[in-house]
Amino acid sequence: MSEPMWHKSTYSDGGANCVEVREHATGADVRDTQNRDAGHLEFPSDQWAALIARVRVDL
Repeated sequence: MSEPMWHKSTYSDGGANCVEVREHATGADVRDTQNRDAGHLEFPSDQWAALIARVRVDL
């Protein structure tokens, strides 16, 4: 099985303040597009789903 790919949000304007996300079966990883080598944050599935649900409400 191949590793999930990193992607930017469709809301990203291509500027310097972007993050990339890699979603997978156990959650999602988030990293700074400008500092990819600095590592990433890991979110379990339940926390990631709660964040996405909240962001959608605020849009």
